[in-house]
Amino acid sequence: MSDQIDHTAAPTEPSSPPLLLIEDDAAFARTLGRSFERRGYTVINANSLETTQLLLKTHSPAYAVVDLKLDGEASGLSCVQALHKHDPEMLIVVLTGYASIATAVEAVKLGACHYLAKPSNTDDIETAFNNAEGNVGVKIRGRATSIKTLEWERIHETLAETGFNISETARRLGMHRRTLARKLAKQQVK
Repeated sequence: MSDQIDHTAAPTEPSSPPLLLIEDDAAFARTLGRSFERRGYTVINANSLETTQLLLKTHSPAYAVVDLKLDGEASGLSCVQALHKHDPEMLIVVLTGYASIATAVEAVKLGACHYLAKPSNTDDIETAFNNAEGNVGVKIRGRATSIKTLEWERIHETLAETGFNISETARRLGMHRRTLARKLAKQQVK
C-alpha cells in the first residue's frame, strides 16, 4: 500500500480537536475516523512514518491513535517517538492486535499515554485520552502467567526489537521462520 495523506475534516466547528489516525488498514481507519468525526474531532489520516512526518510539518494534532504494526514490517513505535518529539503534550494511544508487555512498555517509554489491545472502539480510546494521568486504584490481579503467555510475550518482545522482522525474530528465538509464522497465524490478529 502506498503512503496516503487524507485530510478528512469533520463538518463541525473549526475549533474541533485535531486527531491524527495512523493506521494502514484503510477500512478500519475509515470506520474509526468517521466515529471520531461524529464526536467532533477533525481527523487526519496517515498510514506510515513517512506520511506522519510530512503531516507534522503542517499540522499539530492534540491527539493521535497509532496502530502498532503498520504495513509490511513497519512499527508504529517509530511514529509514537516522532509524535512525542513533535509535541510532548500530545495524547497518544497505541492500538494493537499484537499486545505484549514488552511493546506496551516501549510505547509508554516513547511517549504514548495508553496502549490498547484490539478490538478497541472509539469509547475505549476516548477513555484512554481522558485517563492519561493513570489510575493508582487499578486492581492488581494475582494470577500466575501461563507458559503460552510467557512464550507469546517473548515472541512479541523479540518482534519489537527486530522492527517486526519475522526472519530475524525467528533467528534470535532459535526457531524456524515457518514455525514462528505458524505461531503468529494461530493468534488471528491484525
